[in-house]
Amino acid sequence: MAKAPDLYGVLGIRRDATEDEIKRAYRKLARELHPDVNRDPGAELRFKEVTAAYETLKDPVRRQQYDLFGVAGGTAPDLFPFGDVGDVFDVFFGGGFGGRRTRSRRRTRTQRGEDLFVPLALTFREAVFGTQKDVAVETLSECERCSGSGCEPGTRPSRCTRCGGSGEIQDVARSIFGTVMTARPCTVCDGTGEEIGAPCRECAGQGRVPRKQRFNVEVPAGVADGMELRVAGGGQDGRSGGMAGDLYVSLQVKPHPVFDRRGQDLVCGLPVSMTQAALGADLDVPTLDGEAERIRLEPGTQSGSVLRIRGRGVPHLGRRGRGDLYVTVTVEIPSSLSSEERALLERMAQLRGEMPKRGESLPARLRKLLEK
Repeated sequence: MAKAPDLYGVLGIRRDATEDEIKRAYRKLARELHPDVNRDPGAELRFKEVTAAYETLKDPVRRQQYDLFGVAGGTAPDLFPFGDVGDVFDVFFGGGFGGRRTRSRRRTRTQRGEDLFVPLALTFREAVFGTQKDVAVETLSECERCSGSGCEPGTRPSRCTRCGGSGEIQDVARSIFGTVMTARPCTVCDGTGEEIGAPCRECAGQGRVPRKQRFNVEVPAGVADGMELRVAGGGQDGRSGGMAGDLYVSLQVKPHPVFDRRGQDLVCGLPVSMTQAALGADLDVPTLDGEAERIRLEPGTQSGSVLRIRGRGVPHLGRRGRGDLYVTVTVEIPSSLSSEERALLERMAQLRGEMPKRGESLPARLRKLLEK
């Protein structure tokens, strides 16, 4: 009979611990030691010891028997009847840590191909109105010589000589609770259970070969910088007949020298002269369509005023309609004046009572506001 371990010491609790204290101690240790979380080689064995101790101490009958006789219904090895960590969680938690099993299973050689990601540069106009672009990618395509099997033509995969076709290797270790058996994927066949004895000379047994492919990508109107377009099946070919991955095209839109984009609306500036802003004018505004749009500038328009032109913005992605174009008016003040122009402006200032008096530093309007 093997010497019984100190189950209270395994859980790090006192001998008079309550059921809640036992449960809390176990859950804390289980989360720290589970192999999916802790990669330390000794963590799995320690995890099994903690689980066995908990299963004994949580049962009042087995705990009493352990307290009296040092064992719970048998010798120490009988305290842990589980083969691996997957069995522990199947019994106690229903399907493994976090709801999934950890036991290794035989893998299939058929696998979906990897996705590919490529950038695509667009002009501002191409992003707004849509376009078609050719995209070249380096991918892995099915080997024509072996049809993707990885075997030299006329041969087939054989049962793996390392794992005997099971796809996993079992390791046996001894602990204070007895013999513990664990399983891991076979490194020779990568868990498939099949070994390629005569690899294809073209692809070296990989079933795929590098190849450059070109795709015609349809860019819809209204896309924006940073968006991704998906080309189904444009990724790498799958292994052993698996589905091909997808190609994801990341759009990179160049800025425009005149227009800025705000959602589906466009924004631009419109410089006007001082007289045009004061007297009003009919002006042509550039649009991204290439045709100028005539607008009416009302007399007395202030710098910073925003005018709206409907339907001249960005098309809505996937539906009808467009955003609007917003034009920000900027009144330009001449930096130099002729003598005649200066005389005219001084006369206008006199008529409007805006000529500054000698020693006057603040405009009359501002001075009145400060006096209130």
